[in-house]
Amino acid sequence: MTGLRELQRQRVREAISAAAIGLFLRRGFDEVPVTEIAAAAGVSKPTLFKYFPAKEDLVLHRIADHEGESARVVRARAEGETPLEALRRHFLDGLARRDPVTGLNDHPEVMAFHRMVFSTPSLQARMFQQISRDEQALAGALVESGGLDDLTAALLAAQALAAQRVLSRRIWQWLADGRPLAEVEPEAIDAANRAFSLLTMNGY
Repeated sequence: MTGLRELQRQRVREAISAAAIGLFLRRGFDEVPVTEIAAAAGVSKPTLFKYFPAKEDLVLHRIADHEGESARVVRARAEGETPLEALRRHFLDGLARRDPVTGLNDHPEVMAFHRMVFSTPSLQARMFQQISRDEQALAGALVESGGLDDLTAALLAAQALAAQRVLSRRIWQWLADGRPLAEVEPEAIDAANRAFSLLTMNGY
């Protein structure tokens, strides 16, 4: 019975988030009041805030499953694979899957979602909070992997996540500029390999 209740909660959460993002993409994040989102989702305003304490959570829910991902990749890497090799492989696999988080996805809704996040200061601020948590988690995983002290691990985590963030935004921008995905893809792969090679050259 508990499982069924949780499934129902997930369905309600997804319905609210989907209604909100649909409105945001049509009119802009700052132009849509929470009361309108609640009405569109068929819930009360208090119910909406029970699922999403802040308006920004309605958007970032879409990528919540990526939080802590780099740390998980490092911990689950194959025997003999270095942390940077694992992170490089994971990013390249994401490009191959057209994972929206890599920027290499030209679906109109994905393109519009990224544009909204990149152009909305409050969403950017919340994204940086998530990035900070990701850095801490990745640094912890790097320390656990052995051979790195706390400071070195923190520096590497910051550099690795910054590289991924720059890559994702640059790849999205290439598509936003009107370049076809088939043309962007090999350049995106080359850029990812260059980025992780630079980190390796720094001695990690």
